[in-house]
Amino acid sequence: MGKVAFIFPGQGSQYVGMGKSIFDDYNTAKEMYNQAEKVLGIPLKRISFEGPEEELTESKNAQVAILVHSYILYSILLPSIEPDIVAGHSLGEYTALVVAGAINFTDALHLTRLRGELMSHAGEKSPGTMAAIIGLSTEEVKSICIGLEEEGVINPANYNSLIQTVITGEIPIVHKAMKIAKEKGAKRIIELNVSGAFHSKLMEDAFLPFKKVLLKQEFNTPRIPIVMNVTGDTVKDERDIRNAITEQILNPVQWVKTLFTLETAGVNTFVEIGPGKVLSGLVKRTIKDATVYNIDDSDSLNNFKKKVKG
Repeated sequence: MGKVAFIFPGQGSQYVGMGKSIFDDYNTAKEMYNQAEKVLGIPLKRISFEGPEEELTESKNAQVAILVHSYILYSILLPSIEPDIVAGHSLGEYTALVVAGAINFTDALHLTRLRGELMSHAGEKSPGTMAAIIGLSTEEVKSICIGLEEEGVINPANYNSLIQTVITGEIPIVHKAMKIAKEKGAKRIIELNVSGAFHSKLMEDAFLPFKKVLLKQEFNTPRIPIVMNVTGDTVKDERDIRNAITEQILNPVQWVKTLFTLETAGVNTFVEIGPGKVLSGLVKRTIKDATVYNIDDSDSLNNFKKKVKG
């Protein structure tokens, strides 16, 4: 199989019903969902399994729901296979940190719940939105954002692939950018189902209090290499991890660079673990000849375990 990277999805990948099949089929999932509910004091199973979608989409709920779902899948997958290296997209970086041993699961629950609450509040105070621009180059999308900067907050949020960039900012300005992108020949434009303008200045009200918490958070030297969003490079010590995870709220996700870093490290097999298949698609469009698997529910988990054993 060669070198294997586990990659973990971020906010926007959530859907009502996520985690239900693994909860029904695995005692590990039951124990971990119950543990998460006890730690957080929220009905996470009901929110994840039944919704409603509006409640699940709120950052304070979506972020912990994705973390728990992803980490449970990883835990059940062990000891069938261990990754050589890990990465996560935005919120998914917290799952990667737990898998790499940089923080423990309980601390990640508290951090992602707080992060989600702060981002929800920031989104209410400074409303914003995000949109994926597909079919234009990174430079073309950057140029659109630069051309609108004098009108307000707008910037690239996620460099997802060579022809997919997510923009973020104030609602009317993002809508204007979407219109310009369409005129410039974008193949597809999707406004994202999020509660704020993540990875932009509109998240400053979340950044400052969260930074204070992260300064007190203990991080361990990762036992597995981890590639971080802000730089797209591997980090090796606690200080670099703290800096990268702190800056992530305001700065773009360098996902293309992350994938190329993984490829340069010798990775040829990518396993997306968590809700949805967004990252799997991005890998296929970015890394030539990559082998890609997606693990989201009991069926995909069991099928992958059979392949590993096979």
